[in-house]
Amino acid sequence: MAVTCRVLGFSTQAYYKWLKNPVSAREIEEQELIGKLHELHEEDPEGGYRVLADDLEDAGYQVSERRVWRLCRKAGIRSVISKRQRKYSPAGPPVHDDLVQRNFTAEQPNQLWLTDNALAPHERRKAVPVCDQRRVQ
Repeated sequence: MAVTCRVLGFSTQAYYKWLKNPVSAREIEEQELIGKLHELHEEDPEGGYRVLADDLEDAGYQVSERRVWRLCRKAGIRSVISKRQRKYSPAGPPVHDDLVQRNFTAEQPNQLWLTDNALAPHERRKAVPVCDQRRVQ
């Protein structure tokens, strides 16, 4: 047994302590709390872990919300009401009419270029190219 414990990386004393009591008091308490959470969740399935933490406190248990959250996650207890929040807001209607009437959509990448405004006035009164076929300056 000593060789096996040494290979697995723990002491023989810890092994014999575990052999005497394989389930810890914390695990037993957590199983009891998970059972109570299942009962409370069946009564009110709309409540989340915060409501369940309040219900446990009313029942006489002293546990933190974080522990209730962890136990609910471990047991798979979730509120039946869940609404996913959007990460973006969808684009609305155009602000005004398209007076320029230019087409800014392309069938494939690198197919549409800004070629209709090729020259722009410069401070020395010369026309300077604003863009070429490779990049916009």
